[in-house]
Amino acid sequence: MRKIVFLLVVTLVSSCNAIKVNYDYDKEVDFSDYTTYNYYPEMQTGLSELDTKRLLDAVDAEMQAKGIQLTEEPDFFINIESNSFQKPRNNSVGVGLGGLGRSVGGGVSVGIPVGSPKMERQIRFDFVDNEKDKLFWQSESQSPFKENVSPEERDENLRNLAAKVFEKYPPE
Repeated sequence: MRKIVFLLVVTLVSSCNAIKVNYDYDKEVDFSDYTTYNYYPEMQTGLSELDTKRLLDAVDAEMQAKGIQLTEEPDFFINIESNSFQKPRNNSVGVGLGGLGRSVGGGVSVGIPVGSPKMERQIRFDFVDNEKDKLFWQSESQSPFKENVSPEERDENLRNLAAKVFEKYPPE
């Protein structure tokens, strides 16, 4: 019984912090042609300088694990853009006031938001062919985001995000 409760709690916690990823790619591209990459020189990620470095380190590790090397003369460029936003709250407590009586009725209701606002971060990765200047693969992630976390947690979160984003690259 304790194992079932533990698994249920782990499932609930992990589903709340899930990273959602959408992919799109050009079906006519031969992904085996792409063995080297680099980042756009003037890339504006929308992240802090430290988070940008953490994310680029995580991307480099994922690409190297796939046998794709960082080089000055790449087959493709990677562009990364992000934005953070407040997720709309969908929970509230209603406080009502009504009248009593035979034919008399009426009421006033006020919704009071419960809980703190949830922040989300969306990060888009574009892979652009260097010779053709053509987008051939794109991934967009959306995940919960907390500003006040330790550097270790930020690093782990961005490594997990990169692993999730690149788990389906190259497409089969």
